[in-house]
Amino acid sequence: MKIALFSDIHANLPALEAVLADIDSRQVDAVYCLGDLVGYNVWPNEVINTIRKRGIPCIAGNYDYGVGRHSDDCGCAYKAEAEKEMGKVSISYTNGKVGTAERAYLRTLPTHIRLEFELDNAGSGQPPEKLWHQQTPFVLMLVHGSPRRVNEYLFEDRGDRSLGRVLEGAGADVLCFGHTHKPFYKVVSAEPEGQETYFRHAINIGSVGKPKDGDPRACYVLLNIDESARPGSKEGVSVEFVRVAYDIEKAAKAVEESELPNPYAEMLRTA
Repeated sequence: MKIALFSDIHANLPALEAVLADIDSRQVDAVYCLGDLVGYNVWPNEVINTIRKRGIPCIAGNYDYGVGRHSDDCGCAYKAEAEKEMGKVSISYTNGKVGTAERAYLRTLPTHIRLEFELDNAGSGQPPEKLWHQQTPFVLMLVHGSPRRVNEYLFEDRGDRSLGRVLEGAGADVLCFGHTHKPFYKVVSAEPEGQETYFRHAINIGSVGKPKDGDPRACYVLLNIDESARPGSKEGVSVEFVRVAYDIEKAAKAVEESELPNPYAEMLRTA
């Protein structure tokens, strides 16, 4: 089973179109979006309507949550005063740009998607009535920031025990998330007393429209889960981070020709 996951488009239509074209060439089984469709660029309505037209299941990012409610707070953790001031301009611009139908759509987005798979029946030879209700499901959970808060940051340098507790609390064998715009994949473990080590998979899928990891190309993930995957196991899960070139100058110049702060254009060029 091959699943494409992407996040944090932030109104960057050229980046989204390039990523979707690449996904279309991959023959995936499912596609999911982990939110933050809007903010920081000039195409929020076009991005929203592209996701809607394709029927891609999507969850709410912190920016989507704020704009959906016409709030002046995007839930972003700006620290420097300059960042705060630019952030005010960005959410004000986005609130003024987003259409009524598009805003209503943002309010419908769920906070998470939870998928449960029963993968251990292949070749068992038993009839279905002997198998139903006997399997422990393999759980894939999709969130924007974390299972606890839409705007919580889960960075790669977070301790494995702490990250493992987040996954354990969510009951997730695989947790996919975005929000930091910095992709990584970790297998974390917990060792309950008297029990075998239990492994869980944490995947930050990076950003389509506003990367922050030094590579300005759009980023998304191909997640492969095969029939050997079991709850608590390292096996059966593989992750590919796909980088896609797109017309960065088109996106950057669109920022510069708008009311948005020019530093957002330079961020696209340099990541």
